[in-house]
Amino acid sequence: RERFEAKDLFDEVRISIELKGGTLSIDDSVLDKPYANQQHNHLVSYFWSGKHKRTVKGINLITLHYTDVKGVKVPVNFRLYDPEHQKTKNDYFQEMVLEVLQWGLMPEWVSGDSWYSSLENLKFLRKQGLNSMFAVEKNRIISVEKGTYQQIQSIEQWPSSGLKLYLKGYGMVKAFRQEYKKDYRYYVMSTSDLGKLDGLTESDFKHVHANHWSIECYHRTLKQACNIEKFQVRNKHAVLNHVFCSIRAFVQLEFMRVKEIIINHYQIRSELFRGVIAEFIRQHIAKTQNTVNA
Repeated sequence: RERFEAKDLFDEVRISIELKGGTLSIDDSVLDKPYANQQHNHLVSYFWSGKHKRTVKGINLITLHYTDVKGVKVPVNFRLYDPEHQKTKNDYFQEMVLEVLQWGLMPEWVSGDSWYSSLENLKFLRKQGLNSMFAVEKNRIISVEKGTYQQIQSIEQWPSSGLKLYLKGYGMVKAFRQEYKKDYRYYVMSTSDLGKLDGLTESDFKHVHANHWSIECYHRTLKQACNIEKFQVRNKHAVLNHVFCSIRAFVQLEFMRVKEIIINHYQIRSELFRGVIAEFIRQHIAKTQNTVNA
C-alpha cells in the first residue's frame, strides 16, 4: 500500500550523518532474477554483471552512497532501472546528484567507476562545483605534452604522487595508477578549483578511493545480509517497497555498527545461524546417545 521514495531514505539518514565534506559514490548492481518472467515484471531485463562476468537476467539497482567525514557509510539515493523511463544509467546518475544537492548534501568528492566517467558526467560535476575521482579505461586518450595524444596505458613511468595531464575533451586532471590482480587500473581526479589540482597527493587519492570502495561492501551486504534479491512479487511498487526496506535494513545495520552495538554488518545474521546450528548439533548428539544406550 505504501509508496516509498528515495527522499524517504534520505530523510531517515540525514539526521545521523555529516552533510558536508564527505564522498558521494555512484555504482550499480544487478539483483539476480534468473527465473523471472519479463512479461510480468518489466523491471527485469538483461544487464552486465561484475559478479558473473557476463550479461544476466535481473533488476538493475543504481545507488548514490555517501561516506561522511566521521566514517558513517549509508546510501542516500537510489533508482531501479526502468525501461519505460527511456533513460540511461548516466541520466539517472545526474538526476540523483541534483536531487541530493537540493536536499542539502554537500559532498567534497564524487567518485565512480569507468562506466560513469564519460565526458558528459565529468563536465556535469564540474558545472555543479564538485570535485571528482573516477576510474577510466586503459585506452582513454590523454596528453602529457601539448599537441601529443596517447592512451593512458602507454605511460610507463608513474610516480606515486600521480601525473598531471590533459584528458581529451575535458581539461587538466591528476591521474593515478593502481595495481590490482596483476593488472593496472587508472583513475583521474578533478577539482572545481584548478588551482588546487597541483596540491592533490597520493594520500588524497587513497582516501577517496577507500571511501568509494564502501559502495562495493554495501552491495555485498544488501545481498548477503538484507535479502534484497529474495522476493516473489511482480508489481512495480511492491518491488520498489521491498528494495527500499532492504536498503533501510542496511542503514539500520550501519547505524548499529557506528554505535558499536555490532562489530560488522554480518554479526546478527551469524548469531542467528550459530544458535540454529548449535541446537541442531545438540539434538543430533542427544539422538545418537539415545540410540547407543538403546
